[in-house]
Amino acid sequence: MTTAVVIGAGLGGLALAIRLQSAGVATTIVEARDQPGGCAGFWQCDGYTFDTGPTAITDPDAFAALWALSGQDMAADVTLDRIEPFCRFNWPDGTNFDLGGNDATVRAEIGKLDPADVAGYARLLDHAAGARREFGDNAFSDLGAMVRAVPLLARYQAWRSVYFTVSRFVRNEKLRQALAFHVLLAGGNPMTASAIHAPWLAPGGLWSVRGGTNRLVAALAALFERLGGTIRPGDAAVRIETLGDRVTAVETASGWRADCAMLAANSDAVHTYRDLLAGSAAARRGAERLMRRRYSPSLFLLHFGIRGTWPGIPHRMVLFGPRYREQLADIYEHGILSPDFPISLAHPSVTDPSLAPEGCSTFQALVPVPHLGRFPEDWARIAPIMERRVLDEIGRRLIPDVHERIVTRFSHTPVDFAHDLHTHLGSAFGPEPLPAQSGWFRVHNRDDAIGNLYFVGAATHPGAGIPGVLSSATATADLMLGRA
Repeated sequence: MTTAVVIGAGLGGLALAIRLQSAGVATTIVEARDQPGGCAGFWQCDGYTFDTGPTAITDPDAFAALWALSGQDMAADVTLDRIEPFCRFNWPDGTNFDLGGNDATVRAEIGKLDPADVAGYARLLDHAAGARREFGDNAFSDLGAMVRAVPLLARYQAWRSVYFTVSRFVRNEKLRQALAFHVLLAGGNPMTASAIHAPWLAPGGLWSVRGGTNRLVAALAALFERLGGTIRPGDAAVRIETLGDRVTAVETASGWRADCAMLAANSDAVHTYRDLLAGSAAARRGAERLMRRRYSPSLFLLHFGIRGTWPGIPHRMVLFGPRYREQLADIYEHGILSPDFPISLAHPSVTDPSLAPEGCSTFQALVPVPHLGRFPEDWARIAPIMERRVLDEIGRRLIPDVHERIVTRFSHTPVDFAHDLHTHLGSAFGPEPLPAQSGWFRVHNRDDAIGNLYFVGAATHPGAGIPGVLSSATATADLMLGRA
């Protein structure tokens, strides 16, 4: 039987491993942390459950397809609750814009900002759906595939930015900011990220997993094991052995070693090339090439549980600051931690009260910040200052006495991304999705020099975010199984 090892049990690694195991490839996942999930971890304290990664999922059909590969039903293992609206965007002047799945409601919301943009929004949806259909699961495994895609890239003006693309269809500045914001949560600057990342809304809407996204992660891991796969938690890969241009085996911190016909890395690509493949000249060149690229920002994440419930605060909000272009330039170009940052605020307990004690609420505040290469400062000192600034802004705009209501809180910084997840420069999303770093120019799903080495996850095509990571798993599985 063909054997494969997947390094890393993030969503991409789990999805790939399930596809391989379902196809009859004996697959083992080695995972450095004690629990699967990668960035999608969780923490429980004082009766609160916090997802440390995504608090909602898009495109549930892409997850259900993983169960369907073996004739199983995801609904037997996971309960989903629809989130409506998908997101509320809020500006300092008090303007709100609710984006959801009800067409009539969205048209009414757009009409409040600019009635002339209602028709443009419909055209943007069609454009985004076409781009996602054309580019999503295409692995761009060689330059020829990219060349063959040139007519499509030209049709969708891939050299343009997401913000430019949105602006072709809508003219209201607030609406432009809202509809381009999604790419920021996939590591891209809306002003420079390639327009092929404009498919901002995956089909199927936005959903909350009952019990937290961690329950979906656990269900994926259980499905993989039911199929006969093996997970080795708490046992980090430390060395990938090669012979010539082939991977031959992998070794872990515990001393466990296994031969493999194929190896896929859901781990950070620089870490994989530089540290795990340290004896390979080809890998050293790969690491050097990747380290010359521009990297996406990192994140500051504040999780907090408070007394009281807030039914008027939806599951997801974005609190824009007074500046937009200038703030993006601070993050991406200048490496400045300015005080008027945007906040992506999740309120998962409004959808699933079981995540907090009775009469209490859970929140996650996410702030894009420069990575450690642009902002190499002492985050142990900065984190408490950031916590206070985030809570101050939430207090001004949503919960006046938020400081007094806090029961528990904790934060993650760029240092945690670098230390716990081995991400290069503490970047949360890998290489920035610029036109020259998209498609074939991202980390290749199949390595060019080491023939049986593959990559899956946010750094590969099509990029970060749950839909991108799941598409990456599909593309990589097709390559490993000889379907592409």
